[in-house]
Amino acid sequence: MLILSRKINEKIKIGEDITLSIIEIKADQVKIGIDAPKEVKVFRQEVFNAIQNENLAAATSTESIESLSNLFAKKEF
Repeated sequence: MLILSRKINEKIKIGEDITLSIIEIKADQVKIGIDAPKEVKVFRQEVFNAIQNENLAAATSTESIESLSNLFAKKEF
């Protein structure tokens, strides 16, 4: 892990396309601006973890597979 010290209005460059800007420092909170291409997904860690957990739950759920099977099952009349 790289640890850097920055002041307000200073920036950090990641590769050629991503720039992090320190916007505000107040008490124990730092506001960071992120300038990145649209195809680069940027998430807060807790949101990323929630997405990963939901994807894992969906991938391992047999309930949704059974529901789809019942939906497309051939019905006799």
